[in-house]
Amino acid sequence: MDKILHQLGELLLTALPTFLLILFLNYYLKFVFFKPLEKALRQRYDATEGARKLAEESLQRAAAKTADYEATLRAARGEIYQAQEQAYKELREGVTAQIAEAHAKSDAAIKQARAALAQDVEAAKAGLAQDSETVANQIVESILRRRAA
Repeated sequence: MDKILHQLGELLLTALPTFLLILFLNYYLKFVFFKPLEKALRQRYDATEGARKLAEESLQRAAAKTADYEATLRAARGEIYQAQEQAYKELREGVTAQIAEAHAKSDAAIKQARAALAQDVEAAKAGLAQDSETVANQIVESILRRRAA
């Protein structure tokens, strides 16, 4: 058993420089290769992730501006439609008032024309009555003259 322990001790002594070399190599690679590589990868990830986040924020701002623009556009269209409706209503009221005024003027003109026509008819009847008497007198005189001659 002493021999086995002695051989085991020799094995450990010969393996110790290899173990220390591997341990040193592990720390050396960790600090010289893996830490800078990890730092570069982290920076790359942060840069790409940051760019992605900036792109998402930009898209959100663009969507918000688009929504604001559409809301403003809808409001402007509503105002335009209301203004058009108001102008159309005013136009209709103006046309209706003009039609009513023209109708009233035409009714007044018709009444005045009827009154003038009635006066003309009465004057014509009076003139005809007077003319008929004059013509009747002339006829009577003419008949009497013929008989007297």
